[in-house]
Amino acid sequence: MQPRNMSMSGVVDLAAVKAAGEAKQKAEQARAEAARQGGVPSAGVRLVLDVDEAGFEQEVLQRSAEVPVVVDFWADWCEPCKQLSPLLERLAAEYAGRFVLAKVDVEANQLLFQQFGVQSIPAVFAVVAGQALPLFQGAAPEAQIRQVLDQLIAVAEQRFGIVGAPVEAGADAESAPVAPPSPYDSALGAAHEALDAGDLGGAVRAYKNVLSDDPGNAEAKLGLAQAELLQRVQGLDPQQVRKAAADAPGDVQAQITAADLDLVGGHVEDAFGRLLDAVRRSAGEDRDAARVRLLELFEVIGPDDPRVTAARTALSRALF
Repeated sequence: MQPRNMSMSGVVDLAAVKAAGEAKQKAEQARAEAARQGGVPSAGVRLVLDVDEAGFEQEVLQRSAEVPVVVDFWADWCEPCKQLSPLLERLAAEYAGRFVLAKVDVEANQLLFQQFGVQSIPAVFAVVAGQALPLFQGAAPEAQIRQVLDQLIAVAEQRFGIVGAPVEAGADAESAPVAPPSPYDSALGAAHEALDAGDLGGAVRAYKNVLSDDPGNAEAKLGLAQAELLQRVQGLDPQQVRKAAADAPGDVQAQITAADLDLVGGHVEDAFGRLLDAVRRSAGEDRDAARVRLLELFEVIGPDDPRVTAARTALSRALF
């Protein structure tokens, strides 16, 4: 598993969604039921919806029998959300009814946040024929988001028999503010492609090139941290690494290496806890090495993740 937060490697294989035939039948039944009840609002009228827990069943679940619904989990405090949400809104208008965007404020809708198993935001899901499908986490280049949307739309039609109703261009223009393209979209796209292809050295160089021109680019920082993490664990024997860490809890380098593997395996809190313990137990250069690696892993997950916030607070207590 590659713990990627911003590119498309977190996309599920929509073409492999099981029970597609049953889902298609369910969608047809839901459309018939909606028609008997007066129907859901036309998918072509409102392309961007603010959805809460009370309206989720009608606005998302019922609507997903008519059109793919893309669900954007966001919050006011989330900086990457401020980049991603306007882009998704613009694409919803451009795709003109082939999908509907449902925006969910996680602060006001904690139950939905938990039910979808969201780990960090921004997080984007799709709902098709009542089935929730994870798409990606974090900000991503527009070109890659388009690829995911095109795949979603194709599978919704081919596997589930769901086709969104077309609308005239500009019908939902008020809810689709234009996000100017980033001058680094092309370079970042190339870096993401290199990372997805396993060309870790190429990805590292590409991200560093972006950062040399734009040192504050959050997407490039995150991508670089992820690529460097994957470089570090490449070729390691997980059993040997974990045995070495278990046999020598005071060996800081062994704990650092094991923490890298924890994170790559998706065990974020285990990785953070291991390094926090190393910081508490050690001193001098060992302690600083554990601290630096923990900060590097924070970059991999992203500063807005609540697990990073909690671990950062614990690190401050351990140090001071």
